[in-house]
Amino acid sequence: MKKPKKKRTNPVEGIKYTVCGEFFPELYPSRRNEKWAKGMEDPLATEMRLFCACTRWAFNRLLAGDSREALKKQGQGLFGLNSRYCDDAILKAREIIGSQQELLAREIEETQTKLARAKRKLDRAEKDLAKAVKAGDATKIAKAKHTVHGRKARVKKLAGKLEELQTHRDNGTIPKVVFGGRALWKRVCKGKATREEWKNARQNRLYARGDETKGGNPNIKISYRNGKFTLTVTVSHLSEQTGVDRLGRPVMTRAPLVTGKMWLPEKHRLKTWELLLSGAPYTVELIRDNGGRYRTHITFTVAVPETVTSPNRGYLGMDTNPDGVALASVSYTGQPEPWPEGFTVPYPKALHKFAGEFQVTVHPNGFLYIKIPELAYSRGYRRTYLIGVLAKVAVDIARALGKPIALENLDFGKDRLDTNKRFNRMASNFPFKKISEAITRKAVKEGVSVRPVWPAHTSTIGYYKYKQRYGVTIHHAAALPIARRAMGFKERITKEIKQKIQAIREKLNHKANSLPGEGKGMTRKVKRLFKQLDGKIPLHNGLTRFQQESFYSAWHDLKQLALSSR
Repeated sequence: MKKPKKKRTNPVEGIKYTVCGEFFPELYPSRRNEKWAKGMEDPLATEMRLFCACTRWAFNRLLAGDSREALKKQGQGLFGLNSRYCDDAILKAREIIGSQQELLAREIEETQTKLARAKRKLDRAEKDLAKAVKAGDATKIAKAKHTVHGRKARVKKLAGKLEELQTHRDNGTIPKVVFGGRALWKRVCKGKATREEWKNARQNRLYARGDETKGGNPNIKISYRNGKFTLTVTVSHLSEQTGVDRLGRPVMTRAPLVTGKMWLPEKHRLKTWELLLSGAPYTVELIRDNGGRYRTHITFTVAVPETVTSPNRGYLGMDTNPDGVALASVSYTGQPEPWPEGFTVPYPKALHKFAGEFQVTVHPNGFLYIKIPELAYSRGYRRTYLIGVLAKVAVDIARALGKPIALENLDFGKDRLDTNKRFNRMASNFPFKKISEAITRKAVKEGVSVRPVWPAHTSTIGYYKYKQRYGVTIHHAAALPIARRAMGFKERITKEIKQKIQAIREKLNHKANSLPGEGKGMTRKVKRLFKQLDGKIPLHNGLTRFQQESFYSAWHDLKQLALSSR
């Protein structure tokens, strides 16, 4: 009687959960295969090198149109890997091709936007040059010619890049991929990195998919004994052929193993132990760094937790900044709600670098600011770690209050990064996308709902309506309309705002009657703003919510007025 197959887990029923740890190899096979080994490398390093070589080979063959089944048979003989390792390398190569195809469409769209903006800038520069020639100003002519030359070069460069990308799209190809990293390869070419670093970056991974019918993962297996986790890695290139079966397939000896201890963070050990007890499949990726340490990425599917927050209780508004986040606890009425009695912000114990690394300012009327100064300038893994700490604290607060999180749906795409130097520096140092993604991931795992909202004018609304009323900073004041917008409230123009506008008008008129000076009085730009506001403010409260939140609503002119009157 044929044994029935186990029911496979449907990925849609759960969420992906990744645990990062470290592997310490202890027991290696006593023999080496002279055909596959190079120099004095150990069997695990040989297996990783062969797997990476198979991935690159499969990548090129897939681009040439070869099928997965044909590559699977050829790869075993070329690289000495078992059938499953070879198939995993092919799937890795297919994922790279798929991601590059998605990036190609995005790059074309962003380059088109950049090119249109560059052409508009060139047109303005040529008009300025024509005006300077007509006026006969030699200094302005030289400056304008320099600007036109630079912007023509920019347009030419973007046009060439767009043509190249569109050619790839029309031919069904992808741009050139550099395994090991393009940035590292450029450093090698400039002599700033060694060829050994380049080789290590190209042969430092081993990947194995999970299989529920084979006890979780047949090639890289996790075990739990005596309160400790161990990892066992199959070294398939040391397996030898002993014959063939009746179908002509090779019969191989059992492959030897590399075994050692595996360290996991304490917060993930219980979930990993439950995974092993359930027998569910899990994927393992082994990565070796330049220092010879082995990192492990264990990915598996967990059930989606029940939602513990309710919008009927209100929302926790969040305004994201380069050095932290401002939070506003808003009740279902749309007004700030004081923190409950005994409320405390969970302090992360792992932070111990310097005093003031984690700063919390709590206002009793429902506002607080979490500031991590190092977040604004730290790099790499350090910034990622700090963002994870920030996300955990924010989600824990929302979970304790039972309120969903409302945050801005900002977009700092690459198509916006050629506006000016100041914006480029601000956008590149502002890890908004990383913060929002970290908060969303943590919230999903903890059963906390997250609702992104349209970000237009939230800071302006907070500045005019709530900053003075509640005695808070502009960041706290911006978090309040974010939460109100998630609940569907409209932001009306109040009598207080009209009084502020009239006070600014009278102040500027008073300056105009005083002694003349540069930048004093009612400029033409400010007069135009007042004229536009006189037409928009009487109609604002009767508009739909979409019209009130549009880019060129009254809030846009109020923002320009606030900036010009500072």
